[in-house]
Amino acid sequence: MPTPDPELDDPVRALLLLMPRLVGRAKRIPVPAELRSMALAPRHLSLLSHLLFDGPTTVNELAGRLEVAATTVSLMVADLSRHGVVERIEDDADRRRRIVRIAEPHRPAIETWLTGSASAWRRALAPLTPRERSLVVDTLRAFETALERPVDDDRPTPPHGRSATR
Repeated sequence: MPTPDPELDDPVRALLLLMPRLVGRAKRIPVPAELRSMALAPRHLSLLSHLLFDGPTTVNELAGRLEVAATTVSLMVADLSRHGVVERIEDDADRRRRIVRIAEPHRPAIETWLTGSASAWRRALAPLTPRERSLVVDTLRAFETALERPVDDDRPTPPHGRSATR
């Protein structure tokens, strides 16, 4: 365990209490009835969030936004497409490209489901400056990265939460 730092102990203690409550509340947001049988994972939620807030896009663009391989996104899109939640359509500008979008019959349920969290983040981040907002996001990314490292690895977390090459 790292050497105790009294200046860090109180905020760490507060976050250790807060994080399980945040996760618990997020898990209690009910999945729309029409989507419950699909066993959606958090990765599906992220994909649907991008499509909802950023609009239709390609698999490669989604992969970049989600920071995963295009093949991973393609598999998720195929899974959601089988259930009719998303659809692949031809790009009018380039007939060789396929665009992914939320299927219209599911759009209202997905909007209702996902806008609650987005609204809560907007309320929480609105009073902050752009720099403070970036700090919040960077800190959460660094925390995610730190969770992936072994406990005995005391190297500092790289900027923007990217893991160091080993």
